[in-house]
Amino acid sequence: MTVLRDLQSRAAARPAHIVLSEGHDPRVVAGAIAALDAGMGPVTLVGPQAAVSALVAEHGAADRENLFIEDPETSPRTEVYAALYLELRKHKGVSEEAAAQQAREPLIFSALMVRNGDADGTVGGAVATTSDTVRAALTMIGKSKDAALVSSFFLMVLPENHPSGRGAMVFGDCGLVIDPDAAELAAIAAQSASSCEQLLGDAPKVALLSFSTKGSARHDRVTKVTDALEILRDTHPELPSDGELQFDAAFVPEVGASKAPGSDVAGHANVLIFPNLDAGNIGYKIAQRIGGCDAIGPVLQGLSRPANDLSRGCTAQDVTNMIAVTTLQTAPS
Repeated sequence: MTVLRDLQSRAAARPAHIVLSEGHDPRVVAGAIAALDAGMGPVTLVGPQAAVSALVAEHGAADRENLFIEDPETSPRTEVYAALYLELRKHKGVSEEAAAQQAREPLIFSALMVRNGDADGTVGGAVATTSDTVRAALTMIGKSKDAALVSSFFLMVLPENHPSGRGAMVFGDCGLVIDPDAAELAAIAAQSASSCEQLLGDAPKVALLSFSTKGSARHDRVTKVTDALEILRDTHPELPSDGELQFDAAFVPEVGASKAPGSDVAGHANVLIFPNLDAGNIGYKIAQRIGGCDAIGPVLQGLSRPANDLSRGCTAQDVTNMIAVTTLQTAPS
């Protein structure tokens, strides 16, 4: 797809070192090599040396530049990371022995590579659960000092020649924050707008979604969305935003003009903010499975350095796309 090709091209133009915590998985190895073929990298695969090397050799990439393997059981980095883990978790009463053991866990090892500045970002979740992947990122890398919270979004890439004329949209939060309050919802909206600009290069137009449009229904859940909009407009007055909007009012120009006349967002939104995780998770999966969208994510936002999650049903192409996303999230070198 044009959007995905552009994503990879832009990532190749600003290389970053991405570490993949599940280097023993064939999809991860294939996706990493495809990323290198597209000009991205360098990439480090974390896992048992023999198993990872065998998979790399199957692709004829044993001598590939910018492709590295780290085995936490034998790596000289492990001792350094064990000390770093102990420092980060000593307030929890962690022992030196436990720290040494944890530093050998691939998810933890990879996150500590990023924490220590030995890599720019990390990707996991092809085998590990989302909870384990996110926990490693939160505890080892941590929230950015400037972020109100850590949230997530999906980059939804629409099918080629979609009738709407759109190429891609940002859906947030569909993977992490279960029931945000109004302030958290506003923060998720601001983060997602920034991610839209960072990844797509598009000017964000933010719609805060609800089952109501502009007072068509009254309920505490609607009030939460309108309160969030007020906070968002107070904190980010330059950001085009509107709510509460039903999905059709946010997405379809004719419906937006009818239900929310005078809005510069209704019918043209490219950042859709769901009121809770129920709506977000269901919404992105409907768009993916019925609408034919490619769903890249959940992509985490609000961390001090990039760390992202893959679906356990991911393909090698999904891995390549997430490497591109993670690369674009890194600070310019």
